Amino acid sequence: MVLKKIKRKTLLYRSGVEYADFCLNHAEGCSHGCRYPCYAMMMKKRCGIVKDYKEWIKPKIVGNALELLDKEIPKLKDKIGRVFMCFSTDPFMYNQKEIIDLSLKIIKRLNEEGIKVVTVSKGVYPEKLSDTNMYRSDNEYGSTVVSMSESFRKKYEPGASPIKSRIKYLKQLHDKGAKTWVSMEPYPTPNVIKQDIEEILKEISFVDEIVFGKWNYNKIIGSYDQYKSFYNYNALRVMEFCKKNKIKFHIKDGTLNERQLDLDYLNYPVSFRRIVDKLSFQS
Repeated sequence: MVLKKIKRKTLLYRSGVEYADFCLNHAEGCSHGCRYPCYAMMMKKRCGIVKDYKEWIKPKIVGNALELLDKEIPKLKDKIGRVFMCFSTDPFMYNQKEIIDLSLKIIKRLNEEGIKVVTVSKGVYPEKLSDTNMYRSDNEYGSTVVSMSESFRKKYEPGASPIKSRIKYLKQLHDKGAKTWVSMEPYPTPNVIKQDIEEILKEISFVDEIVFGKWNYNKIIGSYDQYKSFYNYNALRVMEFCKKNKIKFHIKDGTLNERQLDLDYLNYPVSFRRIVDKLSFQS
């Protein structure tokens, strides 16, 4: 299916997100159709850019994306540390060849200018990204993995790739020397799905970095009365696992609750207490 084309006036923009300075979104909408709900879809609906879910899951491609890059790179090059792809779409949207092909061209173009790229996707990564003759060796490729359950994936990420496929193709890049990471966000509470976070951590133990974050924008999470303790405990498990396996980690803002950490402190194993003792919170 040929995707509809749209034109934009700009492509690169500054991000207010804690781990990215510049970003771009070269498609409108996403066929993954995540039902967490998807924050990007919520914002696009609020702004009147898309009408509803049905429109959102029929992505449109930015037809002038490469032209915009050619205009914007010379102006912004000295200000860009790295470019993040993407916050309001998916650069390697599952079974969307046009979007994948454009993503590869964009990454190559940015890399040619000495600009590093960081991606996150619920699709599968092309093996060619490991070719350092075409792409920078310090690009970082990430996958979202919040459960190993396919029934969970089909309910909340219906159009995305199977979870094991994501991990398989991410590991292929890792095995060829690429830098890889996993986003464990939005992580579900036990009233959504009962699971052991260790099972996921073992499956992704090859990555260079793990980002962990709570589930937002859904009342079902707050209805779990121990959700603050749950997120604190699992964030500490992620931190402990990463320290043991020499993996970088990042706990998203708002995931840890300082007051609840104090309340639960004496119930934690000694290894967790040591981690808590080193945490610092901005007042």
